[in-house]
Amino acid sequence: MGLVVKPARHTCSEKRQGNYKAQEPAGRPGRTRGLWVSLGGRAMQRAAALVRRGCCPRTLGPWGRSQSSAAAEASAVLKVRPERSRRERILTLESMNPQVKAVEYAVRGPIVLKAGEIELELQRGIKKPFTEVIRANIGDAQAMGQQPITFLRQVMALCTYPNLLDSPSFPEDAKKRARRILQACGGNSLGSYSASQGVNCIREDVAAYITRRDGGVPADPDNIYLTTGASDGISTILKILVSGGGKSRTGVMIPIPQYPLYSAVISELDAIQVNYYLDEDNCWALNVNELRRAVQQAKEHCNPKVLCIINPGNPTGQVQSRKCIEDVIHFAWEEKLFLLADEVYQDNVYSSDCKFHSFKKVLYEMGPEYSSNVELASFHSTSKGYMGECGYRGGYMEVINLHPEIKGQLVKLLSVRLCPPVSGQAAMDIVVNPPVPGEESFEQFSREKESVLGNLAKKAKLTEDMFNQVPGIHCNPLMGAMYAFPRIFIPVKAMEAAQAHKMAPDMFYCMKLLEETGICVVPGSGFGQREGTYHFRMTILPPVEKLKTVLQKVKDFHIKFLEEYA
Repeated sequence: MGLVVKPARHTCSEKRQGNYKAQEPAGRPGRTRGLWVSLGGRAMQRAAALVRRGCCPRTLGPWGRSQSSAAAEASAVLKVRPERSRRERILTLESMNPQVKAVEYAVRGPIVLKAGEIELELQRGIKKPFTEVIRANIGDAQAMGQQPITFLRQVMALCTYPNLLDSPSFPEDAKKRARRILQACGGNSLGSYSASQGVNCIREDVAAYITRRDGGVPADPDNIYLTTGASDGISTILKILVSGGGKSRTGVMIPIPQYPLYSAVISELDAIQVNYYLDEDNCWALNVNELRRAVQQAKEHCNPKVLCIINPGNPTGQVQSRKCIEDVIHFAWEEKLFLLADEVYQDNVYSSDCKFHSFKKVLYEMGPEYSSNVELASFHSTSKGYMGECGYRGGYMEVINLHPEIKGQLVKLLSVRLCPPVSGQAAMDIVVNPPVPGEESFEQFSREKESVLGNLAKKAKLTEDMFNQVPGIHCNPLMGAMYAFPRIFIPVKAMEAAQAHKMAPDMFYCMKLLEETGICVVPGSGFGQREGTYHFRMTILPPVEKLKTVLQKVKDFHIKFLEEYA
C-alpha cells in the first residue's frame, strides 16, 4: 500500500532547506508521529518504493539527505504499519458457475494453447524441427489463404464507407445492393442497431433464397432470425428448449462424432446429452435404428426433446441421402422431437454421387401431416461454403411450426443482446442475394465461386487418397464439408505412455504430432467416438501444395510413431 502524504504549503526557501514537515495521515493522529514528521512526502514515497524493490542507492535526495537513510526511515514506517491481508476472492473455481466449468470446446482446447506456445518459442528463435505451426485445427478458410469473393467485399466496402458509392471503380450491381441495405439501416448507416430479429430487407432476401434453393417451397421472412453466426442461433433455440428437472430434464440428441458446440451448450444449460453414433463402417451414415436405441435408453433418465442433425457432417463429411432425411423426419414426428438442422456446409458437397437436400424441403414434400406438425429450426452461415467469411459472424436461423407465443419469447430473448452485428447481417445478405445472369458481376462471381469449390473437391480427394496409403490410418470418403476425420491405430505402448502423461491416447498422438511437425489437429476424443477407436480432425483448407506437405508430414510421423511404440 502506498504512503499518501499531503505536505503543507511552504516557501521555496523552506523547501530548498528541507525545513518543512510532512502532514500526518488523516485519521491517524500521533501514530508514528516522529517518523512521519522526519520525512518529506515525495521523498518518503520514493524511499518506500526503493524498500519494496530492495534498492537503497546512497545518493542525495531532493532535500540533501541520502536516499538510503530515507529508505531506512520508510522501512521503519512500513514495519510499524500493520500489513493488511488480501481478502478471499469472490469468484474462484469453487464458487463459479459449475455449468460453465463443465464446458469444453476441443477445437480451441489444450492442443491449440500448446500451438500458441510453440509459435511464441519460434518467434524467440528457439530451434524446432519445423519453421512454422500449421493450424489445421479449425475451418478458418481465409486464415489458410483462401481469397475473399470480390463481389462480397465490394458490397461490404460500399456499405462501410458509403462515399464510395460515387466511385466508378465499383460495379452498379454491387452499388444497388449496398444502397438497399443502407436504406434499411437506421440513419443509412451500418453502425446503427437493427431490429433484434435482424434488418427487414435482409430477412426478406433470406426467405427468397430459401424459396429458390428449395424449388419453390415458400419461406416466410417472419420465420427468419438473423444471428451472430450459426452458433448463436443454435445456442439461442436450445436455451428456449431446455427445461425440467430430474427425469423430466430435457435430453438433446446429438451425433457422435459431433461438433463440440453442441456438447458445450448442453453443458452450459445443464441439459442431458443423448449420444447417437454415426456408422463409420458405412461412410458415417445415420441409421434410424441407432436413433431408436438412443432415445429409448435416454427415456430412463431424461425427457428427450431435441434431435440435432449436422448435414453435411462436421467432422465426418458425410452427406445424407433424401431417404435418410425422410426417415429422420418420420422418427422425429413419431417421437415428438424438435428438429435442429445444422446446414452450414450446404454449398460444400464434392462427391458426384451426393446432393444436398434441405430438411425444410423434404419436410414439406412429405405432406401436410409432417409439414404442419414437425417443429424445425435450420441454420446457415457466412463462415463456410465458398465464402469463408468467418470474421463477419453472419448467419440466419429459420424456424417453422413454432407456437406463436414462443415466437414472442424468442424475440424477447434475442432482444437482450440487442441485435446481431449489422455488418454480419449485410454479409449474409450478399450470400443469399448474389449476382444473377445478366448482371455486371455475374461472370467473375461465378468463376471465383466455382474455383473455390473445385479446389476444395480436389483437396478432399487428395486427402482421402493420401491418408489411405498410410499403414494404420483409414479415412472414409470426404463427401462434403471441409474436414477429414481419419481413424488412426495407436499401439498398446503408446496408450501406456499416454496414460503416464494423463492424456487420452489420441490427445497424446496429436500433441506429439504438433511438437515434432508443427501440425495442429484436434483429437477425435474432443468430438466423441466409439470406445476403443481413435481419430483426429484436420481441415483440408490449406493451399494444395501446403496440404501435400502437411499430409506427407503426417504420413512420416505416423510411420515413425508406430515404430517407436511397436
